[in-house]
Amino acid sequence: MNAHISGEIPGIGVKIVQLPPHASETAQLSAFRKRAEVEFAELDWLYPPDVTPNDPIYGQAWHLPKIAAPSAWDATTGMSDIIVAILDTGCDPTHPDLANKYVAGWNFYDNNADTHDVYGHGTAVAGTVGAATNNALGVAAVAWNCPIMPIRISAVNGTASTSAMANGLVWAADHGARAANISYKVSTSSTVTSAAQYLQNHGGVVTISAGNDGTFSSTADNPYVLTVSATDSADALASWSSTGNNIDLAAPGVSIRTTNDGGTYGSWSGTSFSAPIVAGVAALVISANPALSAGQVQDILKQSADDRGAAGWDQQFGWGRVNAANAVSLALGSSGGSPPPPPPPPDTEAPSVQIVSPAEGATVSGVNINVTVNVSDKVGVVRVDLYVDGQLKASATSAPFMTKWSIRKAAAGAHTLECRAYDAAGNNAWSGPRTVYK
Repeated sequence: MNAHISGEIPGIGVKIVQLPPHASETAQLSAFRKRAEVEFAELDWLYPPDVTPNDPIYGQAWHLPKIAAPSAWDATTGMSDIIVAILDTGCDPTHPDLANKYVAGWNFYDNNADTHDVYGHGTAVAGTVGAATNNALGVAAVAWNCPIMPIRISAVNGTASTSAMANGLVWAADHGARAANISYKVSTSSTVTSAAQYLQNHGGVVTISAGNDGTFSSTADNPYVLTVSATDSADALASWSSTGNNIDLAAPGVSIRTTNDGGTYGSWSGTSFSAPIVAGVAALVISANPALSAGQVQDILKQSADDRGAAGWDQQFGWGRVNAANAVSLALGSSGGSPPPPPPPPDTEAPSVQIVSPAEGATVSGVNINVTVNVSDKVGVVRVDLYVDGQLKASATSAPFMTKWSIRKAAAGAHTLECRAYDAAGNNAWSGPRTVYK
């Protein structure tokens, strides 16, 4: 392959592999996934931040009473040792509502301690969680006594890699963070999930934005993160909010008043701001009862949410729109009630796939050969890939999942066909090999 390991994320064993120039990423990825010693392989994508900017001023901070934050503050405004890590574009170190709120962070883009904001997104996210409050200045925040750990993961254009995110989560866990927010659409990344599990094992809760592209994710729930969709002031789902099987909670995300880079204030919209609101509520829950495990905090946030949409869990609001007062009360043990029914168990059953034609030992000729399969799955097959002699040649993403093999340039002689089917939960299985002759 001529690829080489260029780094490793400590604590979780994920290796960063540098591909040779002009290499086919698809082919290299396929080759790595077929190696027995590789648990998973994925591209180290660059993601844009989930931001939908709005008018700079939008009245009052409607989202705080909507989630019953003032009632939660009667019990706690956050503890000074419950740290919330903001993995983003950095934070404005001199903003009057944030300057006294920081603990030491790290810059994983430049590999230094300079965490100042290079794009403007991170400062707004940080202010949503922990801007100084009750100080006769600027805006209020959800967990206003909890410190902020700024972790820069992005380039100057706001994009950030999954490896930087994972490194940031591990660093945050090792430096005492009890909550961490990533306002990028990465709930399905195995690399980020591995790091989120590491932080969870250290007592920390990870919140991730669902995305602003209005798409539906068929991926199963990620138990190591809270994926958050966005609601408006009427408790309706924001028109642009992404949804899916992995949504855990909803939170306000339209015209959120917060801090701007450069010492000013503005209104922002996006799941980039609904996710840190949940991170702030998680910090209040942990402040109310620091002995809670990360899993218990996640359960409390789900159990205490205000049900919206279809009764119980649904694909738009998850378990409901977050409620800070209910969550803190449940953490303190002053209210109980039955927990919601558990979510359906994750689908771990691989699909079944068999090549129907061409037949074993068949002779093929012409320009294109149709390769047909029989597939079945308890949830549903979403893609079938065709491999010829170990190389990916074609894919089909809808029934009847027939792929075409262009044999015009294929060498004369025997060729091995295999198909790999994927279901909506990410499980996959290979067909048996089939030999044909040209």
